[in-house]
Amino acid sequence: MSLSPSRTKGSSKIKVGVLGCGAIGSRIARSIKTECADEAVVSALFDINPSKSLNLYKHIPYKNIVKKSYFDLLADCDLVVEAVNAPDTHHLVRQALLARKDVLIMSVGKFIEGESVFKLAQKQGVRVLIPSGAIAGIDAIKAAALQRIDSIRLTTRKPTYGFADNAYVQEHRINLSAIKKETILFEGNVREAVKCFPQNINVAATIALASNSKDKLRIRIATSPEFKVNSHEIEVVGTFGRLVTKTENVVCPDNPKTSFLAVLSAVRTLKEYFQGVKIGT
Repeated sequence: MSLSPSRTKGSSKIKVGVLGCGAIGSRIARSIKTECADEAVVSALFDINPSKSLNLYKHIPYKNIVKKSYFDLLADCDLVVEAVNAPDTHHLVRQALLARKDVLIMSVGKFIEGESVFKLAQKQGVRVLIPSGAIAGIDAIKAAALQRIDSIRLTTRKPTYGFADNAYVQEHRINLSAIKKETILFEGNVREAVKCFPQNINVAATIALASNSKDKLRIRIATSPEFKVNSHEIEVVGTFGRLVTKTENVVCPDNPKTSFLAVLSAVRTLKEYFQGVKIGT
């Protein structure tokens, strides 16, 4: 890995800035405080809604960590945790990279065409971290991508309440309360999926990036009031053979649109990053 320019081997704790203090950002920040205290410290919080960062501050009462602007956050951290899923997420990540900060990306769907961002990170000598999210098998998919991949299919099933306030559902006049059995909400390519379901299908972008096979990836999204968990089933076929994985995830206690495993994978990624920086690897 590449160390951030503000970090040196054997130096003090890694300073983490959390951009976006909603359910996901808040849980990650609290996890850093409780599970990574030896290696890192939450040094900066910023949300476009000040009440969110102030509320998170109650759980992480470190002096002067609530920032008035994103630039103030960048000035006081080594790594940025992006947890905003906003229209300008791409621009915000680029600003962090230009400031020579490493970035953990949670809004992976925003980077389905993220080649320019990854090239910028390489040029700046910093890292973009992408958690495996709420799915299994990413390492195997990366390995399979070294040869030919013929097809990939992701089938995502979530409870109906996980799609509340979704713009695609509203535009297509889908009455979630009228659904009584498993119903397909969407079937199409990954670009359409992440555009129509930005808060529900980040795993699709993660698969696309890992496989380097966006055009061969088909997405199916289904819902039912009978579903009690978020499940993701992946099938990959290629010269390596055939891979099938399935995860059944409880929803994140703070955000029903997100699987709890997605947040846990982010914390795991950060723990490995912190340990790597500490030993200078």
